[in-house]
Amino acid sequence: MASQRKQPIDTFQRLEEFLGYIRAILERSAGTVRQYRYDLVLFFRFLIADDRKLQPEDEEWSSIDISIVDDSFLRSLQLSDLYSYITWLASTRKTSPATRARRTSSLRTFFDYLTTKAHVLEENIALNLELPKQLKRLPRYLSLDESRDLLQAASNDDSKLSTRDYCILTLFLNCGMRLSELCGINLSDWRENTLVVLGKGGKERTIYLNGACIAAIRDYLPDRIKPIPSDRDAMFISRLGKRITDRAVQNIIKKYIRQAGLDPQRYSTHKLRHTAATLMYQYGEVDIRSLQAILGHSTVATTEIYTHIDNRSLHDAVEQNPLNFERNRPRQTVDDE
Repeated sequence: MASQRKQPIDTFQRLEEFLGYIRAILERSAGTVRQYRYDLVLFFRFLIADDRKLQPEDEEWSSIDISIVDDSFLRSLQLSDLYSYITWLASTRKTSPATRARRTSSLRTFFDYLTTKAHVLEENIALNLELPKQLKRLPRYLSLDESRDLLQAASNDDSKLSTRDYCILTLFLNCGMRLSELCGINLSDWRENTLVVLGKGGKERTIYLNGACIAAIRDYLPDRIKPIPSDRDAMFISRLGKRITDRAVQNIIKKYIRQAGLDPQRYSTHKLRHTAATLMYQYGEVDIRSLQAILGHSTVATTEIYTHIDNRSLHDAVEQNPLNFERNRPRQTVDDE
């Protein structure tokens, strides 16, 4: 007698329908779908675990069965349940404002779907759920000298994969592409001085390559590992002959950050995107609209975080104050005489 297949405990019908909707209809990336799944599973496990006072660190947490969530359960939820969850994230989990904002956004999207698409709810309880206020911090980036040191670290490496790694760093620091965009590059996407990458929301954009990028690609291709048939068009190949993964690239970047004498806790692959944008804006005199197109931002407001002014610019601005050139001494008073 065949054993009965166990029902998954970390999902339920409406969740799978929602994830299918954002994957197929909204065309969100696989990474975005994973984030939605994680956020929503965490939310529903919080609701069910609340009475049992469980935390994600407890062994029992992963065994919490959210497959019990049905339409009746969803209709029973109130806005106060959502606020309780956000409060728990802040006070108990010590989650950063940025992460809380993302998880709040996941809830808003999910409950909007339940209301307007699945018609499970008559009223969207998350409609008035505010996003947590986020700290406005300047993006962290490498200086020009630190960027050169990072490239030099890869250039000095004598491993068989050094040309691949140097090429990856060169594309990051010169083009400002995202991690997922780099990993998704195919050989057929390369046209000598351009690359076509697939950005957020499945949007294609053309990236123009400078001489350093073209030279790095040409140096790497003769050393490219023979790929398995299914990944024969992938530009960057792992030791196993497969398309390189996000995690592998992150490890590569961390390796050279250490070799360059930099702090791997401060810098990551996304910080290289910050670096490219900052260097283009500071040294290349790139206007904000051009920078928006290069980075693939849907709105210029997102790009504006890269237009921060460094201390040197602030000092120059003070020096250019016209009163700086007034060298007259203070007029002496009669008492002074």
